Amino acid sequence: MPGDNPLDAGQAVTGGHEDSSKAASVAGLWPAGMPRWPAARRLLAATSVFGLFSVDAALAQADVVARKAGLSVSAVEVMQLAVFAGVMGAALVSAIVLIRERARISAENVDLRARVADLNASLQRSDALLNLRDQRVVVWASEKQKPELIGSLPAEAGAPEERAAFLAFGRWLMPRSAAALDHAVAALREKGASFDLVVESQTSAPLEVQGRKSPSHFLVRFVALSESQRNQARLKLENQRLAADYDNMLGLIDALKMPFWIRAADGRLKWVNRAYAEAVEALNAEAATREGKEFLGTPARESIVQQHLAHPVFEQTLSTVVKGDRRVFSVTDFAGGEGSAGIALDMSGVETIREEYERTVRSHADTLDQLTTAVAIFDPQEKLRFFNQAFQKLWDLDVAFLESAPDNALLLDRLRSDGKIAEQPEWRRWKENLLGAYRSVDSQEHWWHLPDSRTIRVIANPQPKGGVTWVFENLTERMDLESRYHTAVRVQGETLDNLAEGVAVFGPDGRIRLSNPAFVNLWGLPAETVEAKTHISAIRAQCDALAENSPWPTFVAAVTGFDDERRDGSGQTELKNGTVLRYAVIHLPNGQVMITFVDVTDSVNVERALKDKNEALEKADQLKNDFVQHVSYELRSPLTNIIGFAELLSLPATGPLAPRQREYLGHIGSSSSVLLTIVNDILDLATVDAGIMELEIAEVRVDQTIAAAAELVAERLDEHAIKLKIDAAQAPKSFHGDETRIRQILYNLLSNAANYAPEASTISLSCRQTANGVEFAVHDDGPGMAPEILDTVFRRFEPRVNGGRRRGAGLGLSIVKSFVELHGGSVRIDTGKDRGTTVICLFPTTPTGVREAAE
Repeated sequence: MPGDNPLDAGQAVTGGHEDSSKAASVAGLWPAGMPRWPAARRLLAATSVFGLFSVDAALAQADVVARKAGLSVSAVEVMQLAVFAGVMGAALVSAIVLIRERARISAENVDLRARVADLNASLQRSDALLNLRDQRVVVWASEKQKPELIGSLPAEAGAPEERAAFLAFGRWLMPRSAAALDHAVAALREKGASFDLVVESQTSAPLEVQGRKSPSHFLVRFVALSESQRNQARLKLENQRLAADYDNMLGLIDALKMPFWIRAADGRLKWVNRAYAEAVEALNAEAATREGKEFLGTPARESIVQQHLAHPVFEQTLSTVVKGDRRVFSVTDFAGGEGSAGIALDMSGVETIREEYERTVRSHADTLDQLTTAVAIFDPQEKLRFFNQAFQKLWDLDVAFLESAPDNALLLDRLRSDGKIAEQPEWRRWKENLLGAYRSVDSQEHWWHLPDSRTIRVIANPQPKGGVTWVFENLTERMDLESRYHTAVRVQGETLDNLAEGVAVFGPDGRIRLSNPAFVNLWGLPAETVEAKTHISAIRAQCDALAENSPWPTFVAAVTGFDDERRDGSGQTELKNGTVLRYAVIHLPNGQVMITFVDVTDSVNVERALKDKNEALEKADQLKNDFVQHVSYELRSPLTNIIGFAELLSLPATGPLAPRQREYLGHIGSSSSVLLTIVNDILDLATVDAGIMELEIAEVRVDQTIAAAAELVAERLDEHAIKLKIDAAQAPKSFHGDETRIRQILYNLLSNAANYAPEASTISLSCRQTANGVEFAVHDDGPGMAPEILDTVFRRFEPRVNGGRRRGAGLGLSIVKSFVELHGGSVRIDTGKDRGTTVICLFPTTPTGVREAAE
């Protein structure tokens, strides 16, 4: 305020030269480095300084006067007089300064009041101008503040008075004007871009809109126009619409795939579209116009000009060359007062489409002709235009009659006269009702029961362009099948009700669809529990308490789960009452699940007893094997000693032996060798049973192995004048196996054959290569084996004489089978009464691995 700093107040008033100059003089006396205090404080400070100076001056002057007068004045009195004089001087100066400052402030206040009055008057004039009924201003002070609306528009402008409704331009402006204004306002507020627009309200009132930016505000002014301005604005808007429509039309025409051109009054090209430029092989539309490239030939253009002389519209099919191919176009050209415009439609593909349509019709006809359902198509004049073979066979009509295009009524009369459709009580009304399909828009369905017991479903389907397609579906077999199906369902129901197995079928929703009394009885459920549509969870709740380890959670998962594989399952459960049920979960094709239950309590009890007995037998067999193995090991050492001492006694070095002693010693040696062989066989079988025998796989020479085995049995064969015939012509030179075990197999087979072969007979040993491996066969002409003996021939410790010379331990063939199967092969026996026995052993060319031998 001016009163806060009186010394500086004159600087704010224009015309106050005197105050300003004084203030400037005072300001010039103020030290440069001192702060500028307020006027009152500076006044008091000046007065104090002036008082001090006055006291000193008064003291000096009083002292001089006293000295001249010769008066005696004390220092105190002089000081008092000086202080008084100083105070009075300071008061006088202060009063003078305050009076001048007050006068200056009053003048300044008067000037400020005048300026405020001028500003108020200017503000009222601005408010009056802004609040006129022909304009409205929107002011944005900042981004965060809401805009302020000043003024209003006439009611005929259609602008709402409410601020929110007014700012929603799309509600009261035309869509195009609202979009343009929104874009302009956004550009003004974001980039400060000014704009001038003419917009149109939804009441068709034009408004002028101006957008401007001040240093701190954004202003958008809406001005209602005068009548002349409105007319001008309407013309401007209409021009804008026409220009937009013109641009849209040219854009659409330019996007068309049909050549389009516009000519000036002198016939020169004025504008063409892209399709025209492509047709004349121009770089672009502008180049085609500039170079004057013509789409049509000179005769065609002359024909168009001649036609325009009589009629403004030219419509004709013309041919021209496009990209090296002659094509046919349907040309339409319109001539106006200032030129002409034309368009060309390529008609070359029409013939192609027509041919494709004819091929499609023929294809559909061929397809319908292959159907077993009878189809007949009649045109709008009710004439037969198409029929398939099934139609001709269904009614057994002459092809010539059908190809003569009879009408529908005549065809019905023909069927009636031939007795192929049932006689109707009111034939005329029945036929009219049937032919009403030609006047209907919806399909109709009829059922015909023919005299020959056939049932036909007749469908009349009206065609969009008139006519009716009749479909005759023979449902005789279908109805017969339905009847059989219902009968089968009843039989199935009766069968299920009388089954001893419990059956329950659940749907995809988990609810029971079918069950039989056996299911209820096996689980002891109430009859109302398994009523139709009972959920499986309710049945589970009751059955879980009846079983030891309830399988119903598995059933629920199978019925209600989402397993894509839908795996079937089976199992067994035991109820708390001792009943054992065997169940099976079977997924049916229709998404349902069937669960069956069988009471196997008796079978389980028998099975358990058999398992106990089998365990006892296995333990006994193991005990037997352990005993045999132990005894075999205990016998081998004494036997080896006996054989060694017998051979030692037979040597000449031990001394001469009598003939009878030497004979006894030979019997001791042979018997000991036989017993050692038996012991070795038992040990081999024990090793196989223990699963610790390992084959030493190597290359086996077939000829050497056969010769070694033959040499081992040569003495025994000579004893009975038996010959050995070896056939290895088809045998391979070698194969992979354990040579020692194979030689032992052949030795056992030859020994067994020598035991059963007649005196002076022949034993044959053959070997040949087959597709599955190497096959050894040993044949003798003995008595053969009976069927009951053949079943037990590979059992251990079951010796049989059966015409043999000596009774063995019954281990030979058991060892053969075990060693062959260890190689991955097989053994079979071909025998019969009076035709001898052939034992065939098949070895793979390369053993697949060690297998457990059969006992």
